[in-house]
Amino acid sequence: MASNVETFNPAYGTGATVAPTASSASSTINSNTPAVVVTNLSDTIISYVRIGQGAQTATTADYPVLPGTQVSLSKARDDNTVAYITASGTGSLHIITGRGM
Repeated sequence: MASNVETFNPAYGTGATVAPTASSASSTINSNTPAVVVTNLSDTIISYVRIGQGAQTATTADYPVLPGTQVSLSKARDDNTVAYITASGTGSLHIITGRGM
């Protein structure tokens, strides 16, 4: 039986590495893609992300991205912002949009 799941096809050249801290910060992302892949480059710091349209503020109650892991998140067509935060310390995230999971 064939699968309809498309592997992630990144929008090359649009990725960014950011350094989340205990204060929420955000970055603009491509609103014309249906997915965002977030890679936590930190060995010890959990980061939390929130995706939405316009100004966004992340909290530690948002989606956790564990150290050394990568997640693929679906987003609404008009979502153009990803916000990020840590509970403490400075992390490192790579964020890239694209299609598929």
